[in-house]
Amino acid sequence: MTEAAVKKVKPLLVFSYGNPARGDDALGPLLTDQLADWLSQSSAQNPLGERVEILTDYQLQIEHVTDLYGREQVVFVDASVSCPQPYRFRAIQAEDDASYTTHALKPQALLQVYEQVYQQVPPPCYLLEIRGYHFELGEALSKGAALNLGHALVFVQSNCLTDQPYDRTKPA
Repeated sequence: MTEAAVKKVKPLLVFSYGNPARGDDALGPLLTDQLADWLSQSSAQNPLGERVEILTDYQLQIEHVTDLYGREQVVFVDASVSCPQPYRFRAIQAEDDASYTTHALKPQALLQVYEQVYQQVPPPCYLLEIRGYHFELGEALSKGAALNLGHALVFVQSNCLTDQPYDRTKPA
């Protein structure tokens, strides 16, 4: 990637993934949809939209490594059946993981690929897991997941969209 291309990249990437056709698995894409709406409505008073890029996909793939390059911070957003209510937010690091050889991979495995491809440490990365309950094909978003989504959105708006990378000393 050229230096000119890097300068065009917005510093903060919020990257959600999940399948909207599988009930609560839609939590990540729903959060970024709501975040995009909020950023567009507040753009007149707040230049955050100039700093934040939103990306959504069904799953993480090895090709997404290029989306991380040149960022100051990345927040991955996904639904989880095992995290505490309403959400869990944590820093993540590159990890050796055989999932990079499968069709989809974990964000930690994507960070490992980043290190291999770019021969450098990835930007600070975080994983926001929103608690979901029902993931069956054709199900609607559950009431509990909708409540958790609201809490997670407020958290992202209040803590992750700043001029500086998220302060790891703050409680999540």
